[in-house]
Amino acid sequence: MTLVLSPPAAPVALPRLGALLRHAAPRVLEGMILPVAVFYAGLMFFGLYGALAVAVAWVYGGIVWRLVRREPVPGTVLLAAGTITVRAVLAAATGSPVLFFLQPCLGVLCASLGFLLTAPTRRPLVQRVATDLVPLPEHLLEHPRMRRFFVWQSLLWGGAQLLNASLSVWLLLTQTLETYLVVRTSLVAVLLGGAGLVSVLGLRRCLRALDHGYGTLQDRATP
Repeated sequence: MTLVLSPPAAPVALPRLGALLRHAAPRVLEGMILPVAVFYAGLMFFGLYGALAVAVAWVYGGIVWRLVRREPVPGTVLLAAGTITVRAVLAAATGSPVLFFLQPCLGVLCASLGFLLTAPTRRPLVQRVATDLVPLPEHLLEHPRMRRFFVWQSLLWGGAQLLNASLSVWLLLTQTLETYLVVRTSLVAVLLGGAGLVSVLGLRRCLRALDHGYGTLQDRATP
């Protein structure tokens, strides 16, 4: 039996933290902060129905803007457009803004349960999400250290999203709509921003440990 040294695995590097923040900031602004600001402004000036119309117009305006600039429209944006349309119709039909905001809260609750329940599985949900954002080689995903990392990430994001959903529902049902919009947006930004920072720093540390510990040569037995 002969031992053959396989070639070193290619190192996996993440962009610098500043680059990641610059990449994420426009998406957070477009997806989290501006929609709330637009809805709140519409509520102040035009009332509930005007705010619903402005919120829907904001989403579809973003789609039209991309089409005019000949930019691809992400599937998530199209899905968001369909979702917000249904939410706005239900809220307008019932005259209750609670229905407009309750559906996303329930969606966050389901996501938190998905993270927590899949934590001990071979491919937890958080791993699927992470590899969509940062492609990682299969040999790294199968490493015990990386598997432990994704278990802890499942618990982190499951707990963060469960807290997010619980606080959001409580604020929605006990506070005024204005308080809900301001407080919930601030809490979610801090909560998820902190969880995201912990995840990025944890992934960097895990990859450095793997790169240092591999050697980076692996023995393969051949007859």
